[in-house]
Amino acid sequence: MAASPQAGAVAPEAKSIGSDDYSLSRVPRDKRFGFWSMLLQWLAQSGSISQFTLGATIGVGMTFGNAFWAFTLGAVILEVVIFAIGLAGMREGLATPMLTRWVGFGRNGSALVSFVIAVSLVGWFGVQNTIFGNSVSALVGGPAWMWCVFAGIAITALVIFGFKYMANFAKIVTPLFFAMVAWSVITTLNDHSFSDLISSPPPGETIPLAVAATAIAGGYMTGAIVSPEMTRYNKKGSHVFLQSASSMILSEYIVGMTGVLLGHLVKSNEVSHIVLSTSGAFGVIVVLMSTAKINDWNLYGSSLGVVNFFQVVFGKRVHRGAVTIVLGIAGTLLSAVGIMTHFTEFLTILGVAIPPIGGIIVAEYWVVKKMRKPLDDTRESETLPKSSPTWVPMSIAIWIAAFCVGKFYDGGIPALNSLATAFVLYSVLGLLGWVRPYGTSTLDDEDGVDSAAAPAARTTTSVGAA
Repeated sequence: MAASPQAGAVAPEAKSIGSDDYSLSRVPRDKRFGFWSMLLQWLAQSGSISQFTLGATIGVGMTFGNAFWAFTLGAVILEVVIFAIGLAGMREGLATPMLTRWVGFGRNGSALVSFVIAVSLVGWFGVQNTIFGNSVSALVGGPAWMWCVFAGIAITALVIFGFKYMANFAKIVTPLFFAMVAWSVITTLNDHSFSDLISSPPPGETIPLAVAATAIAGGYMTGAIVSPEMTRYNKKGSHVFLQSASSMILSEYIVGMTGVLLGHLVKSNEVSHIVLSTSGAFGVIVVLMSTAKINDWNLYGSSLGVVNFFQVVFGKRVHRGAVTIVLGIAGTLLSAVGIMTHFTEFLTILGVAIPPIGGIIVAEYWVVKKMRKPLDDTRESETLPKSSPTWVPMSIAIWIAAFCVGKFYDGGIPALNSLATAFVLYSVLGLLGWVRPYGTSTLDDEDGVDSAAAPAARTTTSVGAA
């Protein structure tokens, strides 16, 4: 007969693959990263051939001066959003899905937020993986599906082990990418008059300023909304500003405006061959690594959303590493068989649905401040509040209204329209006292406990969402 465990004995914790990365808790202050490590993470998001292509696309339809103002408008919009939301994430040490439990949405509302973010990000992971596979196939041969599988497995393996390994990868890739790009672009532009390229008229059909700003700001708005996934590892608010601003300067003014010059040079947005042909096989490898460095954040953010969703909806504490494996396999397989490209329109719709989340977060955290008090009270102890609102119906109504404005109003920038609508509506209604939470949900047993650090399972009864 097997011996029964003694009363009060604690079973050893099962080993899990990878790191849970504080998916349901605050990131402790002593686990956060220094300025330079975080800066490289931010700059890694700027290192993409697609940003050169965006710059060239704008350059084909705009003068250099007009393109400068378009990138300036886009950069300012993005920086304001990133800093306002990212600073909240840094102060609380929480990712966007967890932050929304006490900032605007309540426990059950955070599940909806998590679901939308997770679907959007894993979808874009698959789409980017498809582009990755097709590009490698065209450059070096071999079937595209094979390269999709290779890239998907490599990125999934990186993300399984969490933020620390992603940061180390950025330290390698970021300097190599920009050194290689600088060499390629300087070599190309040295054979042409810089002043002539700047003063040359746009070679294609004119692009209005609003349209260009839409492409610049709207294309990265989802990344701005989920910036707390990164900034929760920052130590200071000034670091958040300096790092995100540096990323904007590099991405928009240096990479983007260089793309404009290349667009004027070749009179087309097909400029990736300039970098690749000049750099040879080494350049191809670096470009592919930089693409993987950007796409890893899609998978990482999606995994955090799924962990929160499962905890709220099913009352199950799932490990982020295990979730990453499932999402990575699903996104990889769908990209390999070519299905993900058919979901681009759907993912674009989600791109309008996500900005209102940011508008509500900013309005509640920095303007209304009626739901965030429990976070203020527990911030110094680095614990989570013992309870959270269950539902905030008005926030859901504001979310829907803002989405409709972004989707169906033709003027301006759709992503910015939906974000601004949500911010204004929540601020006004919140200050008038019309945004009220309903119900209270007690913090679940395993909420706020990083599984890697939890000494033992507790025995208290959890109270799920109503």
